[in-house]
Amino acid sequence: MELHDLAESDDPSFVALSLILAAWDEGTENGVAPEQMAYAALFTALSDLVSLYGEDAVIKLTDGLQKRITAGEFTLKRTVQ
Repeated sequence: MELHDLAESDDPSFVALSLILAAWDEGTENGVAPEQMAYAALFTALSDLVSLYGEDAVIKLTDGLQKRITAGEFTLKRTVQ
């Protein structure tokens, strides 16, 4: 799915993703390092989730991330052997 397709989607998750990707592109085009964008995005996401659901719920969510990261769920460039 292309960025344009995401923005045109009826799925709010895809629309949100397209907006985040556009902001990411704008940030990097303006000289913000990708790792700084990543930390800012994580901070924003986690602080919003804490505001909405509370610290305990976000702790539960983030506790499950280690297994998902280890499993490669967030690895976009994989080497298949």
